[in-house]
Amino acid sequence: MTAAIMLQGTGSSVGKSMLVAGLCRLFADQGLRVRPFKPQNMSNNAAATDDGGEIGRAQAMQALAARVPTSVHMNPVLLKPESETGSQVVVQGQRFATAKARDYARLKPQLLHRVLESYAILQDQADLIIVEGAGSTAEVNLRAGDIANMGFAAAADVPVILVGDIDRGGVIAQLVGTHTLIPPAEQVRIQGFLVNKFRGDPTLFDAGRDLIVDRTGWPALGVIPWFPDAHRLPAEDATELGGRARRRDGAFRVAVPALSRIANFDDLDPLAAETGIDLQIVAAGTALPGDADLIILPGCKSTTAELRFLRQQGWDTDIRAHVRRGGHVLGLCGGYQMLGMMVHDPDGIEGPPGSEPGLGLLQVETLMHPAKQTRAVTGTHPASGAGIRGYEIHIGATDGPDRARPWLTVHGDSEGAMNARGTVAGSYVHGLFRDDGFRRAYLGQIGATVDSGLDFDASVDEALNALARHLAQHVDIAALHRIAGLKT
Repeated sequence: MTAAIMLQGTGSSVGKSMLVAGLCRLFADQGLRVRPFKPQNMSNNAAATDDGGEIGRAQAMQALAARVPTSVHMNPVLLKPESETGSQVVVQGQRFATAKARDYARLKPQLLHRVLESYAILQDQADLIIVEGAGSTAEVNLRAGDIANMGFAAAADVPVILVGDIDRGGVIAQLVGTHTLIPPAEQVRIQGFLVNKFRGDPTLFDAGRDLIVDRTGWPALGVIPWFPDAHRLPAEDATELGGRARRRDGAFRVAVPALSRIANFDDLDPLAAETGIDLQIVAAGTALPGDADLIILPGCKSTTAELRFLRQQGWDTDIRAHVRRGGHVLGLCGGYQMLGMMVHDPDGIEGPPGSEPGLGLLQVETLMHPAKQTRAVTGTHPASGAGIRGYEIHIGATDGPDRARPWLTVHGDSEGAMNARGTVAGSYVHGLFRDDGFRRAYLGQIGATVDSGLDFDASVDEALNALARHLAQHVDIAALHRIAGLKT
């Protein structure tokens, strides 16, 4: 049996994704073949995989940490919310269905064999699999048919480490309460606990740690201080979006409306890292700043619904005023579709069937269809001559007169569109700003002074190294070896 360990949480956003990434790097640097695995994820922040599908962005980061190519089997079930009650269901990298929450509950038992199939494929490739749970272990109301937490752990016979977040308060109640709620068989499966995101002197929590041990019988495996470089790593949850912003007075101002179903928002991370950029994430109900130099409409899930949301905030008026003043606008993926004249969804792929007027800033229209484009791409930005690399994950095809002015070329073909003045552009390609040469060329062309010399990919890699060192210092790694079943 391949060695394995699963990190589950007392709740969402306790830091599971980052801990798994740090452990992937730590164990990979020990010479082990490591693979990350998340049975079920819910996120609109996705990544195209090397084998032609899509997975959650967090699992792509974890694969990078493990120094291995990405695979659809690292996240066999991905839920991409399209409304308050329904999600697109992606299975082993491909669009499988769109389901309401109640319907998905009935679907889950059918997906367990696909999850276990993917897990078995990774077992053949690895010395160690580090599994990430989803949400809270204590959601006992969702236990029937569970494939994300204890349901998977029991089916695959994987030991569990429980993670609590002390920064949000109540970590003793989180951990002890979880022990109280779950049945004895699951209490025994948990082999220890970690307390994450501690600020200050961790010895001040010694009494609290001992109380948890006494009440649960679980060994304490570490109290992990707050990791200061967390902002340098991609975030999984849109609730962390505000922390991506970097306000810098006097710098080139980039404004991004916080769409209700924003997707692939890690496109913004390289901009946040640039010292010459003032990145502002604009919350709902707040006007877009009149002094913005560039407005970016990011990716989203359900373009027609987001167009209505954008109008409700008055952002359509702000964007048109910005264009009249000569400001630049860039739309990425769903944002590109929103810039056009119309978005047609006759089959109701992203919501009720129908059409929605776009912002009318590009002479293009989009037709939604079931086929999804998922691929890694390379190409050029003709206006600057800079090379580009990134990925596409989208449904729908966009065409119209402004496509005769492509913003990019991809694999030799025209991609995206641009208005006659060159101030409004759109593209389906995500991840563009990770490319240092393109980022500097494009921003410099529209008036920014970007001379930080930032090597973004190297910065992310060093943050992963720092995270691995952080965990090596504060986690009982020898105990993790024993729990996972690693031979010493």
